[in-house]
Amino acid sequence: MRTMATFVVRHRWWVIGFWLVALVAGVGASSAVPDRLSYDFSLPGQEGYETSVKLIEAYGIDGGMSYVPVYTAPAGEKIADHREELAQIDGALAKLPGAHVVGYAETGDQRFITEDGRSAYSLLFTPTPEGFADPLADQLNQTLVQAGQQTGLDVKMTGYSQLSADAENSSEGPSVLTETLTGAVGALVVLLFVFASFLAFVPLLVAAAAILSTFLVVLGLTQVTEVSFVVQFLVALIGLGVAIDYSLLVVSRWREERAHGQSNDEAVVTAVRTAGHAVLASGVTVAISLIALVVVPVPMLRSMGFGGMLIPLMSTLVVLTLLPALLSLVGPRVDWPRIRKEGQASRAWSAWARGVVRHRWVAAGLGVAALALAIAPISGLQFGMSNSDSLSKSGPAHEALVQLGAGEIGTGVLSPVSVAVQSSADVPAVVDAAERVEGVQLAVPLAPSPSGLVDVVVVPEDETVDNTSVAITDDIRAATQDLPGYQGLAGAGPTVQDYQHAVYDRFPLVLALIALITFILLVRTFRSLLLPLKAVLLNLISLSAVFGLATWFWQEGHGSQAVFGVNQTGAMTFWLPVLIFAFLFGLSMDYEVFLLARMREEYDRTGSTSQAIEQGLGRTGRLITSAALILFFSFAALASTPETDIRVLATSLGVGILLDATLVRSLLVPALVSLLGKYNWWLPGWLARPLFVEPSPLRPDTPPAPAPTDQERPVQVGS
Repeated sequence: MRTMATFVVRHRWWVIGFWLVALVAGVGASSAVPDRLSYDFSLPGQEGYETSVKLIEAYGIDGGMSYVPVYTAPAGEKIADHREELAQIDGALAKLPGAHVVGYAETGDQRFITEDGRSAYSLLFTPTPEGFADPLADQLNQTLVQAGQQTGLDVKMTGYSQLSADAENSSEGPSVLTETLTGAVGALVVLLFVFASFLAFVPLLVAAAAILSTFLVVLGLTQVTEVSFVVQFLVALIGLGVAIDYSLLVVSRWREERAHGQSNDEAVVTAVRTAGHAVLASGVTVAISLIALVVVPVPMLRSMGFGGMLIPLMSTLVVLTLLPALLSLVGPRVDWPRIRKEGQASRAWSAWARGVVRHRWVAAGLGVAALALAIAPISGLQFGMSNSDSLSKSGPAHEALVQLGAGEIGTGVLSPVSVAVQSSADVPAVVDAAERVEGVQLAVPLAPSPSGLVDVVVVPEDETVDNTSVAITDDIRAATQDLPGYQGLAGAGPTVQDYQHAVYDRFPLVLALIALITFILLVRTFRSLLLPLKAVLLNLISLSAVFGLATWFWQEGHGSQAVFGVNQTGAMTFWLPVLIFAFLFGLSMDYEVFLLARMREEYDRTGSTSQAIEQGLGRTGRLITSAALILFFSFAALASTPETDIRVLATSLGVGILLDATLVRSLLVPALVSLLGKYNWWLPGWLARPLFVEPSPLRPDTPPAPAPTDQERPVQVGS
């Protein structure tokens, strides 16, 4: 670190020039990246996905979510008397490119008609769009409007995608750029409080270079592999918070060393050697937690792992090169007016640290009790998709769904299950078996495909969107899989099950891989055996608390309606928990590294655990809290997007960061370090040697000494 910092200081103009070119190129890349991102939700090797591939080859549709046109006769009339008009409308819909329709007009099945006899519905399947917007949507709506005018029927349309679109359109969110600028304003407020000088603008400049450079690398990555659309949000908002957090640590240490009498360039080198080393460890930890996603056989999550990994790595690279160059060149000039001094540790945080040490058993007990309370709701966590109640509460799609519900037609029409059958001869037995399953409204085949494969559409009474409601999918499979011609199931329920098998069957492997690599990395960073073990375990516990709070807030709806206008979701979208875990494990570990690295430094200097806690927390407490607020503002800006899934992701990350920086790092960590005493710093030689670090034998803990004044503190340049 010292060698790199010295090189950067000596060649600062070249370094600044390089990042200036990258920044300019990144501006162009940021506008090009969104068009190259992937909306790939495939699950190779899973039954639901493989069956949907067969249906796409046969019909051009994947058997997933359907549109549900709803037709209502004028008052006093029965919809059955308008079968010809229904056939006319369904026929017009069937002429849309790749569309397939089945309903009362085609089958005469009374189960397509509501209990009052005034309304009927059809199931419309269209080719799966590449992205969230269906290119047929405008043509489809126009067809329905014209049909209503020509037939005199009241025509509406509902469907899961329709309800989702209405929910998002009813709360139009800002663009990624606007969200990033909002987060930057919040970060600037915190930075002005921390530095109380024009130096507050330097981390923002570094963050801009990091974000745009990351977009440039992501653009290159899209040339060789698919990258998920979610990455663009993560690069902008998480990149902003991470780059500023890392800059905050290095700049604060630079100011501290200058306050202790070092020259500007000496202070830069010392800041990179100490704080920069913690930044490097933190950045690599976040990258590791994300790259571990590649072991999950889901292309979308793998691409998030590759794309997300670039965020901490690029932020670390920029902070360790561009920031020292800027501090060496213009740092002293912009550090004006110097209202806040860095010569001594924060009195408030030092006093807090002494109080925690004095009452360590009480502090540890309170921290554990609070985390246990937050973890409690996790037992009800459901995986799947948001239920229809959490989607649009107004508009034609919602009205149509309410109309069907009033007519005793269940929400299962939103998520039918497709049974792929080899040929028409095998269909009657499959239809009969499926309709005997408890909880099924009806089963009806589409017209045979040119290849002979038949899609038997099974409509359950209730929507199949989470790992409880998909139980009926197992019942349908059990009733049909041994029949001749059975080829598999597709649809929303099978997709939820596919993700459960593909993601959560592998999740223990992801967890173990991240924990092991992080543990090894932190052993090298802290030269300790117990500190890394405690850090990993506390991270897992705090993550459990985040999932418990997310379950309580979003899934069970305790506050989601009041804050975001979203009813209880009933489940967390299947890809969210693993992504939240991967990001939050690394991001929250940042603060552990910042705090414990400084404690280790102070312990090596004084030999006193109590002194290490007081000085470590006194020096980093304000920084960690400020850094957490900056990331929180970034996530708050991200939560303003209209997509519910992105809101769940943003709020979970934001709450996790605050929980970790306050309850865990400011209370539990110092309490546990105090309880473990001299054993915190022990690293036996047999473990140190293969890790190429110096061992740290057990030694008596010396009594705490008064903190050194500026005059007493030795200045060890480059040591």
